[in-house]
Amino acid sequence: MSSCCGNDSEPKAAEGPATPMSQGSCCSPTVVEAPPATTCCDSDSAIAKGRPDYLLWVCGAIVLAGYLIHLLPGAAGVLPAWLHVMSMGLYELVNNMWWGMIAAVVFVGLLERVPRELVMSALGAGGTVRGIVRATLAGVLLDLCSHGILMVGTKLYARGASLGQVMAFLVASPWNSLSLTIILVALIGIGWTLAFILLSMLIGIVTGLIFDRLVARGTLPASVYQTEAEPEKILPALKRLIASAEFTPAALASLLWDGIKDSQMVFRWLFFGLVLTTAIRAFVPMDTYQTLFGPTLAGLMLTTVFATIIEVCSEGATPIAADLVTRAAAPGNGFTFLMAGIATDYTEVMVLRDTTKSWKIALFLPLVCLPQVLVIGFLLNSLGGGV
Repeated sequence: MSSCCGNDSEPKAAEGPATPMSQGSCCSPTVVEAPPATTCCDSDSAIAKGRPDYLLWVCGAIVLAGYLIHLLPGAAGVLPAWLHVMSMGLYELVNNMWWGMIAAVVFVGLLERVPRELVMSALGAGGTVRGIVRATLAGVLLDLCSHGILMVGTKLYARGASLGQVMAFLVASPWNSLSLTIILVALIGIGWTLAFILLSMLIGIVTGLIFDRLVARGTLPASVYQTEAEPEKILPALKRLIASAEFTPAALASLLWDGIKDSQMVFRWLFFGLVLTTAIRAFVPMDTYQTLFGPTLAGLMLTTVFATIIEVCSEGATPIAADLVTRAAAPGNGFTFLMAGIATDYTEVMVLRDTTKSWKIALFLPLVCLPQVLVIGFLLNSLGGGV
């Protein structure tokens, strides 16, 4: 019988590739060697060990100082021009985002109470359209940063998900978490946010189908972990989860506290993104910015290069992408910045290689995904440029 520890009768791969992470569950974890990769989320372990999260506190202090400076009477006449622009930008962005940040805390607290195994068991059978769609939806609903989602993706691979399901999960998920979606609505509006979500899901589904097809044709190696076992039915577990929910003041306080603690990862990179965004505003003139990153083919290509070079977690990428939509009037560039970083991220490519033991699989991610992103980005600029 299935459990969160896996199916005891499930065949085990004797010589299969090791997953690059610890496979945690309600049972004792099986420790598996991890790749020596550094990610933007490594500081999470520092928080767990009690060390200060310097990125969170430094960027948070800059955001708070910039917001307060803008409130000082007569500050605009005495501040350096760059500081005035940064403080004004931080003031405007925080005023637009504060309600989304609060809502994010609530949603993160709610998701903390949903077992991750319940989400992963909802993937369905591998190698099917339904399984790809369900993997895409799971990626959208899981609230983690882009590198945190990568670790979950490797766990899915080791638990029997098809290669197409893993790719759909990775491509659709990094910035599509509930918390970042709410913040993106505050920055660019519900219309563009929904368009970005649906288009990223489309790319995830198409990418997953292509990868499963390449595996079926023998172009790419199949996962040694994949089995034909039916996935565990989640409806009974979901009913039990709802029935066990408490609606008391203590439970609400616990939910909010968990949301605040678990949102540190989101806020750390969100604050970093705000600082980077306002610094770009301060030091890159508007006409230059619109020329470089405007809704043109050259602007789209430069955005892709920018997204490839800068290793920014999804929380930090969100404010920058929003600025490309609003200030550069290039919605396609904003979408490309969010998605191209996923397809070309060297950390993701290397972890995929270590997980699957195949350079071919890892390099096929940008080969399959990036052309879709560029085509959609070009179409968005053509249809919505200048908004």
